[in-house]
Amino acid sequence: MNHFPSDLEIAQKCKLKPIQEISQRLNIPADDLELYGKYKAKIPLSYINNKWKENKLILVTAMTPTPAGEGKTTTSIGLSEGLNKIGKQSTVVLREPSLGPVFGMKGGAAGGGYAQVVPMEDINLHFTGDFAAIEKANNLLAALIDNNIQNTHNNLNIDPRTVEWKRVMDMNDRALRNIVSGLGGKPGGHMRETGFNITAASEVMAILCLAENMADLKDKLGNIYVGDTFKGEAIFARDLKAHGAMAALLKDAIMPNLVQTLEGNPAIIHGGPFANIAQGTNSVIATKMGLSHSEYVVTEAGFGADLGAEKFLNIKCGYSGLSPRCVVIVATIRALKFHGQKPLADLKQPDLAAVERGLPNLGKHIENMRTFQLPGLVAINAFPTDTPEEIDAVISYCSSLGISATVYEGHAKGGQGAVELAEKVVKVIEKNTGEYKPLYDWNDSITDKIEKIATKIYGASKVEYLPKAKQNLKRIERLGLNNKPVCIAKTQNSLSDDPKWLGRPENFTLTVRELEISAGAGFVIPITGNMLRMPGLPNVPSAEAIDIDDQGKITGIS
Repeated sequence: MNHFPSDLEIAQKCKLKPIQEISQRLNIPADDLELYGKYKAKIPLSYINNKWKENKLILVTAMTPTPAGEGKTTTSIGLSEGLNKIGKQSTVVLREPSLGPVFGMKGGAAGGGYAQVVPMEDINLHFTGDFAAIEKANNLLAALIDNNIQNTHNNLNIDPRTVEWKRVMDMNDRALRNIVSGLGGKPGGHMRETGFNITAASEVMAILCLAENMADLKDKLGNIYVGDTFKGEAIFARDLKAHGAMAALLKDAIMPNLVQTLEGNPAIIHGGPFANIAQGTNSVIATKMGLSHSEYVVTEAGFGADLGAEKFLNIKCGYSGLSPRCVVIVATIRALKFHGQKPLADLKQPDLAAVERGLPNLGKHIENMRTFQLPGLVAINAFPTDTPEEIDAVISYCSSLGISATVYEGHAKGGQGAVELAEKVVKVIEKNTGEYKPLYDWNDSITDKIEKIATKIYGASKVEYLPKAKQNLKRIERLGLNNKPVCIAKTQNSLSDDPKWLGRPENFTLTVRELEISAGAGFVIPITGNMLRMPGLPNVPSAEAIDIDDQGKITGIS
């Protein structure tokens, strides 16, 4: 059997074009770029223009994934390559990878095979420093909170027991989930229980990705809810005079990053909230920047359509005015087998019956996108172990639901493997001139909004609130946040809140354990199940395979 090169081998063989040449494709003058070496640059916000309202946005989502993911990023990149192949001007707009998953389970998140964004190693590691800036802004607020509590003069009388703001770092480190800070007596401050979240879960990340400009960023940062005084009065970041300095730390991070695909087409990468605990989409600024300079923009939303796509449509689009013209739902034969109860270790083995048993999961995601009145396609992300019979079963099933399914081969063939998908996407867009329909009205009650997502998107029959969640609902009402959208934290492994319940769960109860407040980002976070804001490393972390030689060549990122 011929050796198929690794993602990193493919990326390192690519002859990259100077980033100034890529910016010319977008009609952005090279002299106005903020350069980060030869192949990376930031684009000033002044290059967003009203053309974003006229051009065409394509949202890539997926069925409920296996632990390895089903290739949304790979499909997004390949589709953009395919659109350029057929003579359309297209830019792919993506999230930045987090170091946690890079060194943990995934090993990289810049696409795969011959559908990648490059320079791959830089994008997967520190890139242009955006995550570091977000981390510092988050931790500055944490330091100011603790300093104010410690300070006997000019303090705000913050009750430390009400402070839920945590420090963050961009690494999977379960030992930091729950800690005690302030040890060391009086010089150490007030001892209290706290912890760390991963940077992608920071509210500062969510704010950066929803901000329209620097003024809006600063305003949102000021609205971060910190806690209460001993008298029960709400304290916000603006009361600590934190938002100006936080925004100053983000002065470069707010600008989207320009890189390129393997085939030399533009790629904009910016922000990286996870979709199971945050909104799971790149920044509004990046999406509008792409649409300002490209006829077609392909973007992705994390995990399955029940998470990233739902949040993209109900939160990101609600705040920004964006509206996709087409949705591509990525499916794989292996994921269908997985939801058809085939063991994870055996997914490479042909099993038509398991595929057929798993199809209802895909069907639910198709149904969900129709709830938003969005036309779509199914992209079958091809693997060498797929059989013609298995692929035909998926195409036939989708046809019975009135939706077209196309085999996508971008991983093996790059843009050429996405030409058929690109042509079908263009035809769908030409027929669709309308806008999406939100699932709920923001003026609905918080519980009504949660119930609509739970019943219409997940398939639950009802929602149950634990005692802490009921207390949190009263606090949300006290703070006047009932008119905000909801960003449900839920496992990505199931449509339900039980990660082991595969397929298409029905008639279950969604249990809301508690609700967090993201007043700065402008949404409320109902938390279901045992959702972790700080992941841990697996038994064999991807970090063990990553290395660098004496010449500076990195290996092991996949």
